[in-house]
Amino acid sequence: MPIATSAERQLEEEFIQKLLDLKYAHRPDIRDRESLEKNFREKFQALNRVNLTDDEFKRLLEEITTPDVFTAAHTLRNRNAFTRDDGTPLNYTLVNTADWCKNTFEVVSQLRINTDYSH
Repeated sequence: MPIATSAERQLEEEFIQKLLDLKYAHRPDIRDRESLEKNFREKFQALNRVNLTDDEFKRLLEEITTPDVFTAAHTLRNRNAFTRDDGTPLNYTLVNTADWCKNTFEVVSQLRINTDYSH
């Protein structure tokens, strides 16, 4: 194994350990886009006490996915609005800002997702 690869792997393992020490959950089961989106959907629906249809979830992902860091930060920290398939509004949040200790923090490693915004 090349030295650079070994050093990178060690650095990654040390970083993950630091996050585990901060009570992050390591999610080695999340390795691809499908498992990442499934996990996000479960967390989103639990936080917002809602069950989205597959079409609604797809539209939600399209609305919140952006290459612009400022737009992403705004969406992350604010309450947002979404129109459901039946026309009713859904006000949602991506994190529990009122009670931070109820959030879960997770770390994944070696996740690579190619998108329109990939370089």
